Amino acid sequence: MGASRLHIVDLDGAAKGKPVNLDIIRGIASVMLIPTQLGGGLRDIDTIQQILTMGIERVILSTIAVENPKLVEEACKRFNDYIIISIDARDGLIATHRWQKETGVTTLQFAENMTRLGAKRFIYTDITRDGTLTEPNFSAIAELIHNTKVPVIAAGWIA
Repeated sequence: MGASRLHIVDLDGAAKGKPVNLDIIRGIASVMLIPTQLGGGLRDIDTIQQILTMGIERVILSTIAVENPKLVEEACKRFNDYIIISIDARDGLIATHRWQKETGVTTLQFAENMTRLGAKRFIYTDITRDGTLTEPNFSAIAELIHNTKVPVIAAGWIA
């Protein structure tokens, strides 16, 4: 139908802190004719390596990116363009742990830190709008793109 990429989130993996549905994900990746990216519970280098070797093109780091910047730096060095950093924001502040924990870190502070560590792309979700079928937060997306100068995937709320 024209999609250029498939985005998968292992919500069970996000809850448990490690991917849970690997057989299903492997099966999907093996039949896709377009690149596939995966997020949800990716919290260590070995798991990232495992996911990338099973046919997933890019991995998405979220909670771990906030909690362990050294892992982000190592992942970006080892896997370069295959790493996407998730920016999940509520009112301009980063939220983690399936959007349940507020961090007090601003979107731009976080993006600047991640860029310094080697991040080359982001996926941005304004969690106050996700699932509401309203329009994207165009001003926040534009501000992020303008200040980071790296590709940004706008996620959620696209109807």
